[in-house]
Amino acid sequence: MHIDEPGQHSSQQRGHVLLIAGDAAVRRRAVQVAPSANLAALGLVPASVLLNSHAPSDTTYLDGARDPNTVLMRLRAAAATPGPLLVYLSGRLTFDRRGRDLHLALAGSTAFTVRYTALPWEWLVTELRPRPTGLTTVVLDLVADKAAWPVLTELGGLPVPAAAETYGVVVPPAFTGGENTVSSYTRHWIDQLRRNPTRPSGVKLHAFAVGAAALPPGTMTLPATRALSAPAEHQQRGRVEEPVRSAHPVPAAAVVPARAQAPVPAVPGQDPRPHIHALATSGRHHEAATLAQAWEQHVLQIHGYTSPEATEWAEIRADLARMAGNYRSATQLWIGAGRSRLARQSPDAPEVLAAAAGALYCWTQLKDEAAAREAGLELLRLLDALPSLEPRLLRLTRQRMEVLNGTPSQC
Repeated sequence: MHIDEPGQHSSQQRGHVLLIAGDAAVRRRAVQVAPSANLAALGLVPASVLLNSHAPSDTTYLDGARDPNTVLMRLRAAAATPGPLLVYLSGRLTFDRRGRDLHLALAGSTAFTVRYTALPWEWLVTELRPRPTGLTTVVLDLVADKAAWPVLTELGGLPVPAAAETYGVVVPPAFTGGENTVSSYTRHWIDQLRRNPTRPSGVKLHAFAVGAAALPPGTMTLPATRALSAPAEHQQRGRVEEPVRSAHPVPAAAVVPARAQAPVPAVPGQDPRPHIHALATSGRHHEAATLAQAWEQHVLQIHGYTSPEATEWAEIRADLARMAGNYRSATQLWIGAGRSRLARQSPDAPEVLAAAAGALYCWTQLKDEAAAREAGLELLRLLDALPSLEPRLLRLTRQRMEVLNGTPSQC
């Protein structure tokens, strides 16, 4: 996608982000993809990062739409934007047997009402076809139902706009599914945006997300993983080499305190973060957390509690807690990191919004009502301080808090 030079944008280059949530895909009462959760997570990523552009831009959320013509109008308006455009679609892909067309199921779409209540896939292809090459990116996180999957298999893939860079996954209908949370592909796609100080290209984001997402067997990737074999293999080999987050290097003279139980590389000056990440990805969460805490204590002694380095290590520990499934600790750490960053950065800084996104996601995973109530108060204070936050996210957080406050604790 085009990257404009600072100071070069104009109204003619205005960009647009269009986020579309179709109907959820459910199998045996288990949610396979939750489009609303995916849009909520993407809503915390600044449009400039999504577009890889500093041009002024607009963002449109379509969540819960039932009329395909409404979606078409939004799609047509987005396609008319003269600058960079990102279109994200998540939901259930289905097939109209009468019309012989693929559709994105919208809220309320059924097998009998597809042609009236779902978005024909051809509309997407048609609307984006005239756009100039290099200005359009389409990202897909879809599940094909039993009607659509045989059609995709016969076609050998999903038709996409020729002028757009298209990345994404289409998961087959057979897998059981998980919880009503951000899907693995979208989550890793966002994680890569958050972890890298400079935005990776679309093809790298896709390759990294596919490599890390543990997709169900048979999943279709766009483009195919074979076309991305080199970067995908690099991701698989490099997972033990990738820092948990991009942070300032720890001083070469750093010495890990003796209480750290995890094995420590003996090479002087070696960055400990890749080693910590390797421990976590191999399931050795306690060792990873212990080592990270030890290095955090060292950084606190060297740089102080309010230093950027201390905040970055708090974020590392938050990410480790999330990987270990300790959402209570992860929520508290992300909130603390968000407050620390907010004390020295603007409320719309990508790092501040990323910390808020981490806190909000982990808080939604909390099943313990008492813990969720306690952390929710601090989370609301943090979200209230972010004027660029999507208002719907703050509203949903308040609604959950109202439910929690009105429900007796089970602890």
